[in-house]
Amino acid sequence: MAEKTSSFNQSDDSSTAAGQTASKAEIYREWIDIAILTPIRVAWDDWRTQTGSIIILFYVLLGTVGVVLVEAPNQGQGDRYTQPFQDWSVPLGTNNLGESLLSSTVHATPPMLQMIAAGAVFSTAIATVVGTVSGYKGGAIDRLLTTLTDIAMTIPGLPLIILLAAVFEPTNPAVIGILITINAWAGLARSIRSQVLSLRDHSYVEASRIMGASTRRILQDDILPNIMPYVLINFVNSARNVIFGSVALYYLGILGGVHENWGIMLNGAYNDGAIYALEFIYWLLIPMIAIIGISFGFVLFAQGTEKLFNPRIRARHAETVEDDAPYQE
Repeated sequence: MAEKTSSFNQSDDSSTAAGQTASKAEIYREWIDIAILTPIRVAWDDWRTQTGSIIILFYVLLGTVGVVLVEAPNQGQGDRYTQPFQDWSVPLGTNNLGESLLSSTVHATPPMLQMIAAGAVFSTAIATVVGTVSGYKGGAIDRLLTTLTDIAMTIPGLPLIILLAAVFEPTNPAVIGILITINAWAGLARSIRSQVLSLRDHSYVEASRIMGASTRRILQDDILPNIMPYVLINFVNSARNVIFGSVALYYLGILGGVHENWGIMLNGAYNDGAIYALEFIYWLLIPMIAIIGISFGFVLFAQGTEKLFNPRIRARHAETVEDDAPYQE
């Protein structure tokens, strides 16, 4: 009898452990579906996301694989002023020094991607943190952060960037990206603060406070999902500002030509009179197409991913564990 009881207890313990293991597996599976797979399904359901993702992926491949496959630009790669598609060793033509425009375009992509990532992430992250905390907390914290934001907004951006570039002479692309957006976060922070001020008094936020939810939890679950579409759009705007700002600074010669940049290509074409002669217009068009293409990809991606923050659409695309799990007796 004692042996039967012991066997029964052992089997009961084994089934309990198996049940706990199964529950953990289901929890992990559901978390992966909700946090990772559902956003991918929602985003990929829109043609704009698909097109934007393909364009961005093209530039990423251009800046990683392309620099390995395409040799660095140097003088004498081809005859001077070779037209596009005339010599397949330099398929996009050459400039006044015989440098391949394809090589210049490809090797200008990695620094540009680093500038975009550093500048857009820096300005958007600072603005989101400052605006959210300021709007939700209020009081002395709000007054302090608002004062800092107002000071940053009163400083003219372009003269500040030119001054900092002249003083520090940055060569690292990430530093240049941050430099271009050094005070661009201020306007976005004020806008986010205004949105958070209107959101913090909503009934669902008040219900979370009554239930004892922490400030971090309220910001994460109730506030941020409602402002993320606006933040995402402004992230893309920041990325575009970094692209145009860096190209302009390199074109004007404010930033040194340590590495390739589409602005340097435009400067060379302009100084050599390509703007006045139709036979050299390709020298201007190739970097311009590269600039417009990456900007267009970011815009499409941002427009297509607005649905990510709609809870109803996310719920429709979610595949719960209960739906996929096999029937068990």
